[in-house]
Amino acid sequence: MTAAGKAYLVHLFTATGAVLAMLAMLEAANGDWPMMFFWLVIAFLVDGIDGPLARKTHVKVNAPRIDGVLLDLIIDYLTYVFIPAFALFTSGLLPGWTGWFAIIIITFASALYFADARMKTADNSFSGFPGCWNMVVLVLFAIEPNFWFTLALITVLSVAMFLPIKFVHPVRTERWRSITLPMALAWTFFAGWAAWVSFDPQSWAHWGLVVTSIWLVCVGALQQLIYREKL
Repeated sequence: MTAAGKAYLVHLFTATGAVLAMLAMLEAANGDWPMMFFWLVIAFLVDGIDGPLARKTHVKVNAPRIDGVLLDLIIDYLTYVFIPAFALFTSGLLPGWTGWFAIIIITFASALYFADARMKTADNSFSGFPGCWNMVVLVLFAIEPNFWFTLALITVLSVAMFLPIKFVHPVRTERWRSITLPMALAWTFFAGWAAWVSFDPQSWAHWGLVVTSIWLVCVGALQQLIYREKL
């Protein structure tokens, strides 16, 4: 197969994320949260794989007709932001006005963040919380905290999208990748496990989600603190 053919196959692989988003949305509309998160976890895996494949096949050179970055952002907004926000609102985790507040701040702030040209740092981390609401909402479904805690967490993370705080990319950020990448893979495993058992509160997957989530959220700021970095 030609180099161009391989590159366009990567674009096609990335585009499957849109199909997975639709499958997740259909499950969300039916209130089947475990299946919705199942499809979102698959989409998360696709998103983690297509980037390295795109760089390996040099899609910008060999398949320039399709903008892979734009394609990825469109799908990410659906799977990382829009569908999780819909699930959070319709699930009842945030009752009354708190649900409206959450979906407005999540979708509004994330739209601005995804269009920010300074989203990435020099070491391929993210400047500000990268809008991974699919991960946040899945953990909230698993542990079902008090709704005031949920509301506070969403507010803090929405503000953190625009603060000079680093959040690592598990694949592209080289520093501590030997720890962060396994943590991300473990999070994916625990997320799939939690969805598979319909968020059974007795499942050990919940503890795994909490531990891996804390690491993934805090490791970038920890690096800034240790190495005295500024964004």
